[in-house]
Amino acid sequence: MKKIRCAIYTRKSSEEGLEQEFNSLHAQREACAAYVASQKAEGWVLLADEYDDGGLSGGTMDRPALQRLIADIDAGRVDQIVVYKIDRLTRSLADFAKIVERLDATGASFVSVTQSFNTATSMGRLTLNMLLSFAQFEREVTAERIRDKIAASKKKGLWMGGQVPLGYDADGRTLRIREDEADTVRSIYRLYRELGTIREVRAAAEAMGLRSRKRVLSTGRVTGGIAFDRGHIHHILTNPLYAGRIRHRNEVYEGKHPAIFEPAEWEDVQTRLSDRSARSRRGRGRGEPDAKVSLLAGKIFDETGDRLTPTHSKTRSGKRLRYYVSRRLIRKSGESDLTGWRLPAPQLESAVAELVRQKLNEPSYTATLLPEADAGLLGDVSLRLSTIRNTEALAAIVDRIDIAPGAITIVARASGLAELLKLDAGRLTLSEALTITAPFRTRRRGVETKLILGDAPRETDQRLMENIARANDWFEQLKPGRTYAEIAQSAGTSKRRVQQMTDLAFLAPDIVRAIAEGRQPVGLTSDWLMRHDLPSEWDRQRAIVATL
Repeated sequence: MKKIRCAIYTRKSSEEGLEQEFNSLHAQREACAAYVASQKAEGWVLLADEYDDGGLSGGTMDRPALQRLIADIDAGRVDQIVVYKIDRLTRSLADFAKIVERLDATGASFVSVTQSFNTATSMGRLTLNMLLSFAQFEREVTAERIRDKIAASKKKGLWMGGQVPLGYDADGRTLRIREDEADTVRSIYRLYRELGTIREVRAAAEAMGLRSRKRVLSTGRVTGGIAFDRGHIHHILTNPLYAGRIRHRNEVYEGKHPAIFEPAEWEDVQTRLSDRSARSRRGRGRGEPDAKVSLLAGKIFDETGDRLTPTHSKTRSGKRLRYYVSRRLIRKSGESDLTGWRLPAPQLESAVAELVRQKLNEPSYTATLLPEADAGLLGDVSLRLSTIRNTEALAAIVDRIDIAPGAITIVARASGLAELLKLDAGRLTLSEALTITAPFRTRRRGVETKLILGDAPRETDQRLMENIARANDWFEQLKPGRTYAEIAQSAGTSKRRVQQMTDLAFLAPDIVRAIAEGRQPVGLTSDWLMRHDLPSEWDRQRAIVATL
């Protein structure tokens, strides 16, 4: 009788319970050993070598005991693999095909003690493939559930494990600040704001003796405790955890853990990094001038107290468009009925700088600013104020900007203005000396937003007026009996477009007059009127338009 050398293979996915005197691996081995003993009459002999993989997934073949077992099979030392269940050997149909190929090459086979079938027959192989397909399906469904749970938990702002970043310690499902390391993180951010490049930050951090966290791995190996490299500094600067947020894939959510930096400070650093990256790419490619940073980052607030965040988009041609956007529009993007501000950054920065410049050049302003100065100093300061034209310099002295429908308020920093004028800040009187309030409107033209600050004359929306005139013309053609289709054909447009446009002929006269004079609400545009059906009653039209 031929002797069949049997090797028992056991596996457990998690490490839970492996420290017990009798665990799952022991139970599997006992059941398999009893099965081998029952086949003694068939020549089955149990090998002394044990092949146990504890705490390892069946979704991969990268398991020490399994690799050792396959090596022994290739060497001809094993004739039969004995497992408690097929999914102990593998949960992957692709990996199973590789294992069977290796077994066939050496004339070996395997058996499951709880799932009786014969792999030597086609029906047995079909049964085995079906069982493995379900095992793989179960593994993939379990993985999906885990991924969904992690995504849902992170959406609620919970910390779901992983390597704890510098500056924090794990505290259950959240994080707590570790002050000694948090000071290191703050120093890196401060250095970047002062120096402007990661290369210079790296050199300065090394000179200051800043070091990464020292970590002891489960293997006993010690990592970290070394100077920061450029990649690590960039990771720290871009990690939203430091702003009290949790990142999951491409989404960022408000976290439950405390922030080391105010969100506006962190966002300002992101804008600087983004702008510098864009400048570097353009400089290497075409030698174009540097892009501007967001000069008013962290200084603008809307009527709800929400801060406006710098952001940008790109046109199809690659042109970069900068904006200041209400944080809620970014944080809760995708939600319906969400309102907020989205203002073009270059126009806003230029307009704010111009308002500040106008204030500085008021005839009586210098005396208000320096009430105890002599005539010589007042004349000198007035001359300096009249020569200031630089937008960046003017924006730098702004401390806070409050925007509300119809008005903008700007407040200056005493230290910023003193530095601009090269004076001692203690000599300046700034309680109300540089608080500017000006009329503020926006006007949309298609996707473009135009800012109108101060007392600039109102502008007529020419596109809207042309559409109203066209609607009245088409309505006059409908009166004698012409159809929408006939009008559309002669106008070179669609029937649906004619039907939509004709509704503009029924606008209340006072609404049309307001549009002609540029007095209509900001939201009353051609696009809005095309998307909304206004009632024919003029009083109801006025009530709806008043809410825009």
